[in-house]
Order: sequence, then structure tokens, then C-alpha cells
Amino acid sequence: MSLNLGGLFKIFALIGGFMGALFSASRRGAKSSVLVHFSEKPASLKICRPDGSVSTESLKSLVETRCASLFSKFNPVWWLFSGHLQTIYCVLGDFSKTDVLQYNRQLIRLEEGGTLGLDFAPADHSKVREDAPIIVVLHGLTGGSYESYVRSILVPATKPVEEGGLGYRAVVVNYRGCAGVPVTSSQFYSAGYTGDIRQALIYISQLYPRAPLLGIGFSLGANILTRYLAEEGEQSRLRSGCALACPWDLAKNNDGLRYSFTGRFYSKAMATNLVNLVERNLDGLSKFPDALIAKYIPTVLKMKGSGALLDDFDNTFTRIAGGSAPDFPFETAYDYYRWGSSHNVVSKIRVPYLAINAADDPVVQHVPMDGGGNGLVCMALTASGGHLGWFSAGTGGKIDRWIKAPVLEWMSLIGGAVVHPTSSAGRRIYLENGYYREEGRDGGCKEIEGGGLVEASSWQGVNLQGL
Repeated sequence: MSLNLGGLFKIFALIGGFMGALFSASRRGAKSSVLVHFSEKPASLKICRPDGSVSTESLKSLVETRCASLFSKFNPVWWLFSGHLQTIYCVLGDFSKTDVLQYNRQLIRLEEGGTLGLDFAPADHSKVREDAPIIVVLHGLTGGSYESYVRSILVPATKPVEEGGLGYRAVVVNYRGCAGVPVTSSQFYSAGYTGDIRQALIYISQLYPRAPLLGIGFSLGANILTRYLAEEGEQSRLRSGCALACPWDLAKNNDGLRYSFTGRFYSKAMATNLVNLVERNLDGLSKFPDALIAKYIPTVLKMKGSGALLDDFDNTFTRIAGGSAPDFPFETAYDYYRWGSSHNVVSKIRVPYLAINAADDPVVQHVPMDGGGNGLVCMALTASGGHLGWFSAGTGGKIDRWIKAPVLEWMSLIGGAVVHPTSSAGRRIYLENGYYREEGRDGGCKEIEGGGLVEASSWQGVNLQGL
């Protein structure tokens, strides 16, 4: 049967109420606590002082003094007292009039044939310095630049300094088929495939060669970001990473969804989003009848309304179309999960990295907190907040997002105080046959027509947002 959103909300409200009543007594004091972990030997970073001098300070000291909000109490708004309710509000809440943002979209064509949509903010960037830091955003499972959790960060980050913002530029990398980006090849995206973000960063780097690039990923995007940073190491084009609600161990967290009563609701919702995404992009996919994925599309379409779970979809579609050879296709979804996880690569990251999860996240139930023993890594775990929620009581009775302050402080620290190398990060970029390429690697990207101004609200409602 089809997914009834109102019914789903009522079910989780009942569950949330029951769980809240059951555990409120034992967790009342813990709900606002934040667990923060650093390596025993935190890395040292060069910092530019207000007087122009340069000094060295440990990552731990810098986070404690300049990202103080990370250690502040998170008190959920009273009627979103459980992780389920926080998550469901993120999914079903009306944020159309909150953090309103306009983007300027640039489509880029990859040499393999795929298309990405890069949404730049502010749309009128004429007053933004060419060397202003750029926040590069990787969204969640089937989302895009319209997501409320994305806008909650980018609106204050791209607001001019004189208006209380950071004065940064931002670009959201919309995946193949997401947020109106056309599907122009038989390949999709996945939690583990980093080829697309690598190409997007090549394009952004050549467009703004003097600007430091700061990465932030949400949910699936956090996993992609983490894997990219680990794979690139010291060659990373991103000078930092911030991972929110990262799913880490894809196999374990999928089991948490499949084998729990409440988890299956979320798993079905995510599978429904993905099936809808394939359905919306049938015109594009149908142009590749000889591709391996073509024979599986009818099976995917039959999943609509069938109660299929996330790993049912992944076992049919993602394991085949979620990336390029030689890694893809995989034999099973679990082979893909084991390959695409990020919990086991954190030790390889070579730039400052902050990860924040919520202990009551019903989607991500297994969170590693050791940071791989990496001195450049800070891991934080809030007692509550759900999946990409972190809704707290704001001023004037309004709802705010607790996560906004620590993330903006982190971006301000990395983009404004940390001294970055003067040379461009990453391998040399060159232009050949119309494509921007990276020295020593296959593939390339180029600008194509079809972009323009995009309202953040344009694609709201096409999927369950926030997952």
C-alpha cells in the first residue's frame, strides 16, 4: 500500500510519546549533554592572529575556545522530545518560509556522460570576494539544495559580514537526478562513490582558484565527504570537513533499520524516496536500453507501494548503478555496504574534520567515537536531536536548530583563522578538448547550458525531505 505521511506522523508521535514517557525520568539530565572526543595527541594548526602574527595551537584548544557552542547544552523544543519526533518534524515540517534562499545553478557534464547541478549562493555573488571561503555542500539521500537543513546553514554563512553573516560563498552539489538535475547516463550515485564530488571540486577550484574550499555533508553526503577526504589525503581540494548525521557503517546501520520495528518505517520511507527518484527520471534512464541497469528498472518500479525496504532497493539498483567500474557492480547490497562505509577510513583524513551525530538518531544507530586515532578529527555526539533535526527553542517562541551555531563557528575558524597553504590544493587542473581535467586521473567536466536562478522552494515536496 502507498505511504501515508499523515498516518506515519501519527504512528511516530505515539511511539515518540511512549518512549519519551518511558525514558524521561532516567534521561532528563542527559538530554542536553554533548560528548566530544579528540585524539590523545590532537594535531596542531597554524592560526592567524588579529595583529597579523601566526601562532600554533592544538585542534582541541581551538575547538574548545572558538567552537564553544559545540559544548553548549542542547535542549530540544518541548514537543519534539524524542529522536523520532525530531526526525519526523525534519521530514514533514513546513520550512518554506524559513531560511529563504535563491541559488544560481550551473550544470556540468562529466566526460562519462552524467550531469551534476552546482547551486551557488548567494545568487548575486558580485559583492563576494574572489578569495572568500566556499562551503561545498553534499546533501542527503534524495535531497538537494532546497533541503531545510542545508538552508539553515547557508543563509547565515552567505549573508554579508555587515549583516551578521560570514560573508562566504557556497555551492550545493546536487547529485544525478536530484533537485531537477537531469539523468544523462546510466550511472546514478551512492553513499560510497566519490567520483562525482571529485569532478565538482575540479570545476569549483578552477572557477575560484584563490578560495579555500570547506566541505560539509549531511547524512549520505557526510559519508561521501568522509570517504573523499580519506581517499585524497594530503591531495584533498577541501581544506576541512564537517560531517552531520553520517551513517558510517552502512551494513550495521542498515541492520538497525531492517531488524527493528521502528527502523522499518524509516527504511520503507527511504526506499520510497529512491523509487520515486527513479520514476521521475525514467525518460533519462530509458535512453540507455543496453545498460546493465535497464533490465532491473521494471523490478524497481514494482517496489512502489510494496513495502520494500532500503536494502531491497540497494540490492536491485544501487549495487549496479551507484558508481563506475571497476568497483561497480557489486554482487549484493551488503558487498556495496562493506565497500562504501566510512567508519574505517577516518584515520586517513589529512585535514581538520568535525563530525556530529545524535545518540537518538533512529536512522544512524551505530556511531564510532574514537575518530580513528586521528589528531585532526573531532567527534561529537549529542544525547538527542534525531536524524538531521537538532530542533531547539529559539527566541520569540520560534524553533531554531542547535546545530547551526557550532557548524558556523567551525566554518569561521577554518575559513577565517586557520592559515592555509598559498598554493592551490589538489592536483594540477588543465583544459583539454573542452573538459577540465586533473593531472594523473581519468575523467573530466565542462559547463553546459540549462542552469540559471533556482528558488530553494522549487523542489520541496517532491520527496520526503530530511532523509
